[in-house]
Parts: sequence; structure tokens; C-alpha cells
Amino acid sequence: MTDLSPTPTDLSFHTASRRHLLVECADLAATMHLHHALETAALSGVVELIPAARTVLLNFDPSRTTATALEGAIRGLSLTESDAGTAREVTIDVVYDGEDLAEVAELLSISPAEVVARHQQATWQVAFAGFAPGFGYLAGDDPLFDVPRRSSPRTRVPVGSVALAGEFTGVYPRSSPGGWQLIGRTDATLWDLDREPPALFVPGTLVKFQEAQRELVDVDRGTAGDASSAAAESSATTSASAHSFEVLRPGLQLLVQDLGRPGFASMGVSSAGAADRRALTTANRVVGNAEFAAGLESFGGGALLAITGTGVAAVTGAAGPITVTAADGTVHHPHLGEAFALEDGDELDLGQAEEGVRRYLAFRGGVDAEPALGSSSADTLAGLGPAALDTGTVVTLHGPNSAPHLVDPSPTSARRDLPRPGKTLTMTVTLGPRQDWFTDAGIDTLLGQEWTVTHESDRVGLRLEGDVPLERARTGELPSEGAVTGALQVPPNGQPVLFGPDHPLTGGYPIIASVDDVDLAAQLAPGVKVRFTTRSAQPATDGETTTADGEPSTDHTPHSTENGS
Repeated sequence: MTDLSPTPTDLSFHTASRRHLLVECADLAATMHLHHALETAALSGVVELIPAARTVLLNFDPSRTTATALEGAIRGLSLTESDAGTAREVTIDVVYDGEDLAEVAELLSISPAEVVARHQQATWQVAFAGFAPGFGYLAGDDPLFDVPRRSSPRTRVPVGSVALAGEFTGVYPRSSPGGWQLIGRTDATLWDLDREPPALFVPGTLVKFQEAQRELVDVDRGTAGDASSAAAESSATTSASAHSFEVLRPGLQLLVQDLGRPGFASMGVSSAGAADRRALTTANRVVGNAEFAAGLESFGGGALLAITGTGVAAVTGAAGPITVTAADGTVHHPHLGEAFALEDGDELDLGQAEEGVRRYLAFRGGVDAEPALGSSSADTLAGLGPAALDTGTVVTLHGPNSAPHLVDPSPTSARRDLPRPGKTLTMTVTLGPRQDWFTDAGIDTLLGQEWTVTHESDRVGLRLEGDVPLERARTGELPSEGAVTGALQVPPNGQPVLFGPDHPLTGGYPIIASVDDVDLAAQLAPGVKVRFTTRSAQPATDGETTTADGEPSTDHTPHSTENGS
């Protein structure tokens, strides 16, 4: 058998952010070899690996290693060791009655029966995960399968659909939009939080498909297989406990958030967590919680809560009024970043955000929400964790005595210079990993013009709009590759999208750069204007502009080498 493992000279290295390095291989087989070698090597400082079609994205801790050191270590790895015989094997029963089976057969110039036969005869291996928790991109050993996606994606693909796209086959773990060609269906459970691991398909798993010997049970295919629904519902209790709150008004969006669930990228699960981690950890420190304790993230403000039991709380993040109204009508206005007491019967009103857009509320002891994969954060894209809190929801709190630290008696410096709509903020970016997909004029446009945050913005991403779109040097899409929070991904219209904490793990549009301060990016409200600059450039400022990146200014040159050059 031909050795398809990569050699050091086959690899190219690209900066994806100041804590992410993208390693590119020649083809899918080489990428799978590299991913296995990196898992085996467990390089110092590497936090997580995100494999994709032609790349492996390394998330690393800059306090323990550097991109340059990692490149040297990777070039020194033995990449020829085979992992044959160690892979987990899974068999999937399929009813081959997909809506696109006949069309796929026509595209491949064979009969539908032969499509089915060769799909079963092939050996498929999970190359990488993405798109949704439990969704695996399966690469096969039959070169026949190279199937274009549908020209018009479906708005809803049923859970359990077996599909083809490009060189891959896959099974939809939940009902979702999708553009893959449907050839069958299965009742296999691809994602189950009560299983270890929750994902049936993890990278390296060998998969065989076979004709189902019985008719599949006709379940509600809009919700079946989505095991996250139970976790989502568990955030609310039906009655108040000794320490709890009831949502009287949620505002635009009210979520339970902690610091997220890193370490599950191999199952298609992003870290998620608080969009402004700095604000949440500050609020937790003020009330004496561990930094990772669960609190509330209020988008836009406007939340009103009825308090049961006595406790201590703090609000950080976006500036705006904070009002505590006691049962006897007494009104108190705590300051941002200040620990304040709550009494049974109080109503806590988080007023509208005035500077910034996300407000964070920490209760001493923390929110008691059912964890999913070790975290209580709400992932709005994956549907993991507690559901968004709505009017009438009652949420239990851990008792104040459970907090591990003392309350900070003095107000902390929680006020940050955050922009109001219409103001301009200058943010530093790190170019890469795909700045070479854009012309010099495109790079100049990114760094030279103002971009406005549009109303099409959420935790998945912020759509930005500029007068001049970014000019591409190359057309088409990349093979899917890992993306990071803070990435500026550029779709064909040339208007970038700034990825938030709930962004997809992988994507096919080129990423031109990433913002250095993702906490600040989380506070960009619709209408705010942004200018981007690199760390080696002097940002232009005027009376209307605030420069803030949350990091000491140092010269930075993007890291990108190919074939050792």
C-alpha cells in the first residue's frame, strides 16, 4: 500500500490568530496522518486540535509555547507511523430511499442500485467533525464518490439522513438546514450526552454501511436524536428553591454562561462560553466565586428578575443602569463592578446597555444549571446547554455559602471604554491564515476603511458592512478548515463576518484575519463603526475614536511559511 503520510516538506504553516496555528497538508489522507501523529505526540502547550479536510488547526497556550516552536516540533515528528488496527469500528443500518438517490446515480453515471452497493462496499473513516455536534465527515476508499452539493440547500434535512457531498459521506445527527445529497436514512443515534463518548463518529472511526434488515421506526424527525434538548430544558425548575430567581422579563436574550466546554472539537463541539469572558470572570471574582462559575449573559440588557432568598450579586460588562427594588419599595442603584446585597422579594432590573451590548450578572454561589459536557454554557448554534431564559422561568442558585472566596468589599475597575452606536473603535488584528486569497487592494481595504456592525449579529457572528467589499485574488471556496473565535471570514460578497463564541468549528470561506481582543468584539453593538489595524502599524485616531485591544502593544508579523521557506 502506498504511504500517503505527509513529509515535513509537504506541510505549510499559517497564522490563524496569536494562539492558533494552521498546518496545511497536500490532501485528506496526509491530513489524517498528521492529526494522528499530533494526537500521539501531545506537544507541550497545545490545548486542542481541530482537523479538517486539508488542515489541522492547533490551539496553543502562548505562555507555554510559540508558533515558531510548534512548527519546529511538527517538522521533527515522525509522520510515517501507521495507525492501522487501532481504529474503532461502527456499522450503520441504512434504508436507501433518499430523495436525491436517483440524481446522485445520474451524476455518477451509474444506476441507483450500484450507488447503494458501492456505498456499502466502501470502507469509510471519520476524517474530522464539524457543522453540528456528532456530525462526522467520512472519507471513503472508493474514488467514485465525488458528488457536488445541491445548488439550492434544503432549509430542513431530517435527523438520521445519510448523505453525500464532495468526497465525503455523513449522517445528520439533528434536523438542520443542509446542502448534501440525501441517499438514505438511519435510526442510529449519532449524538447522546449519556454515552461515552457522546459522538458515535469521532476522527479515526471506521464506518461500514449496510442495508437495514427491518423498517426504521417512524419518529418525529424534527427532534429525535437531539439529546441536547433534555439538557436545554434542565436549566429551569418548576418551583423556587431557597435561593433562586424568576425571570419577569428576559430582555432581547438572557442566557446562562460559564467559561465554556473546550476539548470537544473532535466531536464537532465548539468551546462556546461567555462572549466577554473578561466581564464574567470579573463579576465572579467580585462576589467570591471561582472564575468558571455560571452566571447570566444579557444581550442588550433589559432583564428583570424576582429574587428568592438572600444573596450577593455583581454586574459587569456593558454600562447601563442597575436597579434593585425591595418589597417595601426602597430603590437602590448599585455601580458596575460593585458587589451588592439581595434580599428575599427584591426585583433586580438590568437596564438597557448604553456602552457595549452584553451585561453579565454573577450571583454569589453561581447559577445551578445542568451541565452538558462539563459546562453550563448555552451554545446557541449547537443547541447544547441551558435554553435561553424566558418569562416565567425559575432558575435555582447555589447558596452563597458555597462560594470559595470572600466577597470583594470595594468596587472593582469594571468600567471599560466601550463604544456607543455611531462611534468608531480601532481594533488590532492578526492577518491570516488566508490573506493570500485577497489582493493587496483587498488587504488595504480591510485596514483602510470603516466597517459598520450590522443588525445581523448574534453569538455566532457579527456581519460587518463597508463601502468597498474586500477584493479576492482567488475565487471559489476552500476545503473546510478550522476557524477561531474572532476570525474575520469573508463570503463571496466581500463583506466580512466576525466569528463569535458559537461559530461553526469549520468553514469553507477564506479567513483574512482575526481580531486580537475577542472580549472587546463581544461588546460591539449594531451601529458601532470599527477600524482594523495590525500591531506593527500606528492606528489613526481622532476625537471620535477609541483604541482598545486589551493587550500591550508589540510588533507582530504574521507567521506563514511553505515548504520550509
